[in-house]
Amino acid sequence: MGLSTYLANAWLNHLFGKATFTAPAHIYVFLSKADPTADGSGLLEPSSGSYARVETDASDWTEAADGGIENAAAIVFPTPTADWGDLTHAGLADASSGGNVLVSAALPGSVEVINGSTAPTFEAGNLPFSVPWG
Repeated sequence: MGLSTYLANAWLNHLFGKATFTAPAHIYVFLSKADPTADGSGLLEPSSGSYARVETDASDWTEAADGGIENAAAIVFPTPTADWGDLTHAGLADASSGGNVLVSAALPGSVEVINGSTAPTFEAGNLPFSVPWG
């Protein structure tokens, strides 16, 4: 999907002096069983089994280049204590729950996360996000 409608509007409003955009204090990485869609309405996160978004800070991400950014540090989710299902997308949000989807991307392949499996992890450089340009 790329950039969310929320973030595109916030940046454009900021750029043209319509509103001020303040970067969130933390960025939270989420996993989803479906494409979150540009407006975030398709977000389908696991709802049990110790699932939680992973809190990150600016230092956990590379500096943007060529319209993209990637994790500079490993992103490690909690160990599942119940089945999370087939996960197809990852993304960034501005809150530990709810909040606004900022950007998302399809995973290279569906990942089935089951009770007791190893905690889902993205090693440094393995969670890239990019903004498509027209």
